[in-house]
Amino acid sequence: MRLPQRSASTLIAGLMALTVICPRASAGRITAIPVTPAPIIIGEYGSMTGDQSIFGVNTDNGVRLAIDEVNASGGINGRQLSLVVRDDEGKLDKVVLAAENLVRVARPTAVIGEVASGLSAPAAIVFNDAKVPMISPSSTNPRVTTVGPYIFRACFIDPFQGTAAATFAVTQLQAKRAAVFWDVSNQYSVGLTVNFEHTFRASGGKIVCERNYAMADTSFEASLKSIKAASPDIIYVPGYYANAGPIAVQCRKLGITAPLIGGDGWDSPRLIDGAGGPGGALEGSYFTDHYAADNPSSKTQAFVEAYHAKYGAVPDALAALGYDAAGILIAALKSTAPVDDYGSARYRAKLRDAIAATAHYAGVTGNITINERRNAVKPAVVLQVHGAGYVYKSTINP
Repeated sequence: MRLPQRSASTLIAGLMALTVICPRASAGRITAIPVTPAPIIIGEYGSMTGDQSIFGVNTDNGVRLAIDEVNASGGINGRQLSLVVRDDEGKLDKVVLAAENLVRVARPTAVIGEVASGLSAPAAIVFNDAKVPMISPSSTNPRVTTVGPYIFRACFIDPFQGTAAATFAVTQLQAKRAAVFWDVSNQYSVGLTVNFEHTFRASGGKIVCERNYAMADTSFEASLKSIKAASPDIIYVPGYYANAGPIAVQCRKLGITAPLIGGDGWDSPRLIDGAGGPGGALEGSYFTDHYAADNPSSKTQAFVEAYHAKYGAVPDALAALGYDAAGILIAALKSTAPVDDYGSARYRAKLRDAIAATAHYAGVTGNITINERRNAVKPAVVLQVHGAGYVYKSTINP
């Protein structure tokens, strides 16, 4: 008997049915075999190897924890999330290749990455052009999200961090006189400085000394002598941890006792070692950051417990931001109507709109709302260096 012809669409529909009917010869009867729906592909790119690998690996840990949790609860509309990761090695010449490979080969529904703003910005062009929503967990430079409407971030931006440091110095340390010592070779440091100085002055404080250095410098004595002569109440040092420790050591050798205040560039396991170890030159100093592991928030503590159970370590800010970036994406996926093809341009456009509509998302790094510039409006925390680690000191709301 000749079988009737069927259209290609009919055959495809049959293949995608939820069950497949096949005979069981041994029993002589027909059995329905469940077919697992195709997973939703989520891309991630970051510095999984190389000099900045601690950034990429810890972020990835947070992302994976969030994805594992939603998969364990049944996934999104009955589909599991599948994470596809590309290593950019922390290099500018590799990050665009990683982004292009994700778009061309993995065809993700959305992408999470990168940590460094200098790497996120060029990759963002690739994803925005392909109309693939991208959420950076921790790129704080304002220009990243200006690339286009498909680019978001889960962290606050540099201007707010400088403002938060000045607010803390004035309201909680009662500082009236501040010296500023910034890294002139680093746009991150320059951006924090501008906003710190503006807010400090607007709050009635006085900038009594301004000096700068370059990242490669090792001797800061001449500038620090000028700062000492100005008798500041606090010294704002918005650079990276590699410079912050030696600057603090040289401050104390000169007899400068004022506390130092930094930004999230201080957040590294190597910060305290560079300042002479626990109880060393940075003891009692402060820095603004995205999250504190000892924040008493129930949401934060549940995350810390789950992360420690999975990885055997206390999560840092990058892990927390990776977890929140994935959490924002998961919430948007849940709020977007299910479709057959989660990689389609039509679905990605709807998902983009859902991410943009994020309001009061309860993250482990704070309550998060995405504003019209696709930036996260959220609080900063202030940590104080104590012994071999940091302790939560305060939350500064936007």
